[in-house]
Amino acid sequence: MGGILSAVLGGNEVLSSPASSESWRIKTFNSAVEWKSFFDTFEANKLMVIDFSAKWCGPCRMMEPIFGRLTMDYPEVEFVKIDVDELPSVAQEYGIQGMPTFVLVKDRTVKHTVTGAKEKELKEKIKSFR
Repeated sequence: MGGILSAVLGGNEVLSSPASSESWRIKTFNSAVEWKSFFDTFEANKLMVIDFSAKWCGPCRMMEPIFGRLTMDYPEVEFVKIDVDELPSVAQEYGIQGMPTFVLVKDRTVKHTVTGAKEKELKEKIKSFR
């Protein structure tokens, strides 16, 4: 129901694992304005991991449960998911050319980018920048 209301009202939602009762803390955005407002007020010294993906992307779907589990492993990190088809201007702003692409931002600066379904590299970079 929350996802339906979010889609109608344009708010961000917290995704839940469809296969379990685990709670994933992933923020999603339905408009570039909403994203910019969030980013501009985000605590700068905290690590944010942005998952740029698309619903039709097989590797993106493969990484989805992994990304969800990372939210539980690293509660001090902010996890965001942006659909490149819904927010192409945001994807363009970050120079996204392949999916999935994970962008690690801290101090309002891109610290590292992981392109592809590279679970090990993503975990290592989160550990090093958190």
